[in-house]
Amino acid sequence: MTHVPPRLETARLILRLGEPGDISQIVRFYQENKEYLTPWSPDWPSGFFTERYWQEQLRLNLGDFRSGSTIKLFIFPKSQPEKVIGVTNFSNVIRGAFQACYLGYNLAEAEQGKGFMVEALQAAIAYVFSDFGLHRIMANYMPHNRRSGNVLRRLEFVVDGYARDYLLIGGVWQDHVLTSLTNPNWKAL
Repeated sequence: MTHVPPRLETARLILRLGEPGDISQIVRFYQENKEYLTPWSPDWPSGFFTERYWQEQLRLNLGDFRSGSTIKLFIFPKSQPEKVIGVTNFSNVIRGAFQACYLGYNLAEAEQGKGFMVEALQAAIAYVFSDFGLHRIMANYMPHNRRSGNVLRRLEFVVDGYARDYLLIGGVWQDHVLTSLTNPNWKAL
């Protein structure tokens, strides 16, 4: 497993950890998309939409990456490499006999329907499987979030089950479809 933060590039995108120079763009991304993302997101932590919060969060994200527990990559279009249009998060990395993590992701409302999230996740998943040596990535979505379900199907995630009252979203326990993708070329690091 590498401890050098990745910079992943696709045909149209750059994925990397957030840096201090990105803070204003990260805050802008979340402020501009708050209404769009809120129905799919747990409650926002206090101060989430402030630069001060993100100064500390980026420091924590780097530490989590170096410890191997989380990989939070921001998504930038190559045509505007300073503009945050999304984020993908591989969290709760579990080692031992499991070698797995959870996947979460958000994309700006204005960027929906362009294939950006599938493109970003293809690169990020390849990285997580090869450089982080994980065997399984789990991603769960609310049944009425069809866009998220379609993204996971295009990436060949398999439905593992259905969980009633799985996550507290918007003050209500929401059901989720449980999916996963396994690494067919897994090798111990």
